[in-house]
Amino acid sequence: MIERAASILREGGIVAFPTETVYGLGANALNAQAIQKIYEIKGRPSTSPLIVHVNSVNMAKELVTDWPEAAQRLVDAFWPGPLTLVLPKAEQVPGELTAGLGTVGIRMPAHQLALKLIEAAGVPIAAPSANRFMELSPTTAEHVWASLGDRVDLILDGGPTVVGIESTVLSLAGPKPVLLRPGMITQAQIEAVIGPIVTTVNITEAHASPGLHDRHYAPRTPLYLTTTVPREGRGIYLHHTVPLAGAHPRMMPSEAGRYAAVLYDVLHECDQEGWDWIAVEPPAEGVEWAGILDRLKRASVR
Repeated sequence: MIERAASILREGGIVAFPTETVYGLGANALNAQAIQKIYEIKGRPSTSPLIVHVNSVNMAKELVTDWPEAAQRLVDAFWPGPLTLVLPKAEQVPGELTAGLGTVGIRMPAHQLALKLIEAAGVPIAAPSANRFMELSPTTAEHVWASLGDRVDLILDGGPTVVGIESTVLSLAGPKPVLLRPGMITQAQIEAVIGPIVTTVNITEAHASPGLHDRHYAPRTPLYLTTTVPREGRGIYLHHTVPLAGAHPRMMPSEAGRYAAVLYDVLHECDQEGWDWIAVEPPAEGVEWAGILDRLKRASVR
């Protein structure tokens, strides 16, 4: 199946595949026409760049014009894993992939099926989450099929993902490292390796990272980040401390890593159960919860 998937990618097709974070919608990262298919399938705006997945540091270096010491220290610490580095792109990287920006986001996934697919294809793979734009990211092959169906040439089933939310994104393209998107590799972990980083992101027409839209990662059911009943009707309350009177309770893990691992799967289930609303107890403000809180805020009704 991997050889078939690799052949599809080399021929300009689209393959959904698992990573440790979420399932990705993959295309040959060096093929502009294939990249355009990703945008069409997802309904994704061209101002939102794609992340490239590689299976070696050497492959990553071929996609950029600069590889600073900070990049090497970070990949030594966190690759393979859920950390994306944004660096100045090489000429061979299509502008369609980067929203016309001069930078490219790259990571090495910590999933053997993903790494084997990249090796078999012999090309880096561009892969946003395998779902319609702004909807819930998929953490199983079934989620991919429910969102995209036969619009994808092939779906590789690698079972449920283990990290559960998208990668941390860090830019090393400017004078100071900038945290563009929080994730399960935390600001504190990064700063322990390279020193202080900037966390204020200036949003321009072309986004420096995926996941910067105000509305994102959302279930079909209205989601409220609250400790009170948000509206009339039947609702479910995802809590990790105290249940909420007037809502069906569902206990979530109290540890951030386990919470992230199940969050999207639980929200997919809630969508299928037909509730009028989903209420979510706000998580703690600690750095280990920053990625989770970011996803919930962008998914919530304001």
